[in-house]
Amino acid sequence: MARFDLTDFEWSVIQPLLPNKPRGVARVDDRRVLNGIFWRLRTGAPWADIPDRYGPHTTCVNRFNRWRRAGVWDRLLTAVSKAYGGDIQMIDSSSIRVHQHAANAKKATRSRCMGRSRGGLTTKIHPLVDACGLPILLKLTEGQAHDGRSAEDMLGSVERGNVLLADAAYDSNALHETLAARGARVNVKPMPNRLKPHHFNRRLYRRRNLVERFFDKLKHFRAVATRYDKRDDNYIASVKLASIRIWMRFNESVT
Repeated sequence: MARFDLTDFEWSVIQPLLPNKPRGVARVDDRRVLNGIFWRLRTGAPWADIPDRYGPHTTCVNRFNRWRRAGVWDRLLTAVSKAYGGDIQMIDSSSIRVHQHAANAKKATRSRCMGRSRGGLTTKIHPLVDACGLPILLKLTEGQAHDGRSAEDMLGSVERGNVLLADAAYDSNALHETLAARGARVNVKPMPNRLKPHHFNRRLYRRRNLVERFFDKLKHFRAVATRYDKRDDNYIASVKLASIRIWMRFNESVT
């Protein structure tokens, strides 16, 4: 087994979730192709540099794109993250540098998720994670997007009795009021200029480091740590695939 290949446990999780192909020509070995996709994801190498042991690189590219369009990667992430711990959830963002090869797309196909920030041309990854720092929901925005406003459509899983942890960028009256109406609590570090800060539990807030640890794990995948993809749908698919691997490794470690 090569260094970045799926373990037997990981394959046992993924295999039942893959699309069936009962008719026509048999599909090229799924495990081999997925190993090629994960090799590229982990190393950040161009698709054409995928080693021969994974078969033609075009097969890996085509499978990645076809299953992205078919929603396979979304369904895999939904399936492996079903058992998330919901009592405490955390949200944050991280800016990812856009490589010059990703930034030179034609104007007609240019991504809407690239923007200017202090780091130059960047994309922001926004994850909502559970109490173990495992991703429940992911989205992309331009690098200069405001964290609090970007989170407005990501909080559907925060329900009655849950607690949301976030840093000061998310501190707003609207967030507190929205989640209070659901019976959920918000533990957000208050903005320094707040005249009447909301209740803030500093000890509970320390648990927010789990979302930072998620980013550390995510950026081990070099195709995520730097954005090489011109298309935002391809890049978020890579982020989701890396997240699926993080979930499976966590589950394998506790079984």
